[in-house]
Amino acid sequence: MASGSQQRILLLGAGGKLGRMVRAAWPKVSAARLFPVARQALGDPQVNVWVPGESPASLPAVDAVLALWGVARGDDTALAANTHLALAAQQLAVDLGASRVIHCSSSAVYAPSGEPQSECAVPVPAGPYGRAKLAMEHALGQAAVPGPPPTMLRIGNVAGADSLFANMRPGGVIALDRFPDGRGPRRSYLGPSDLARILATLIDAPDGQGVFNVAAPKAIEMQALAEAAGCRIEWQPAPPGAIPALVLDTARISALCALPSRSSDPRWLIEDARTGAVWP
Repeated sequence: MASGSQQRILLLGAGGKLGRMVRAAWPKVSAARLFPVARQALGDPQVNVWVPGESPASLPAVDAVLALWGVARGDDTALAANTHLALAAQQLAVDLGASRVIHCSSSAVYAPSGEPQSECAVPVPAGPYGRAKLAMEHALGQAAVPGPPPTMLRIGNVAGADSLFANMRPGGVIALDRFPDGRGPRRSYLGPSDLARILATLIDAPDGQGVFNVAAPKAIEMQALAEAAGCRIEWQPAPPGAIPALVLDTARISALCALPSRSSDPRWLIEDARTGAVWP
């Protein structure tokens, strides 16, 4: 694999929230050249358009593929596209000569828990999105999958891209669930620039294959994020099925890419989300 500024990285999903965030943060974390790709025209001449099943002849040879595309909503048939897209990324790596492919899975593959979940925990998804991402992981784990050994990131909530930020505007009002213990939801969060930093690190890491939990070191109360955004909170009783906490053990990724303590600071996450080209 080439190194430094000689590296060529294909980014799939350039029009999605994660893709836009990583593109905005990339110059701050890597000198490698990024080639963004979307499945439909975005009106941006820097973004290539490519759809699985088409010839990859219009795409450049690359060192790595960042598969940031996916489907987050819809019925089981729609969500099954996550597996199809992941396998297409693996084949594309073969066609373009890439030696690493990084896929976006999700913390949603885990059962809700306030205790940190490690990569060794048995995944028990609570909803259809988590089940679809777990099915994607299983498909990528099959011996017949083309391309290099895949890297799968079980990503926590990304500041600026999750449901909290979708409903929150600085200085506005946000409704939060309150659980019987008196607390609101608690999640493992990650700033978009830290996500980009981790991706850049994993491209080069000799031990960068397999499954990684990806989040800041400490879990965060959604209440703290809302307050850091200057929002007024309206509390509501948590409905049945609401998830009070989902926390990731990040020891494995921290051994390769240790994030600074500010990565878990709600105020910093709000600022990082604002520069991520997606929120507010």
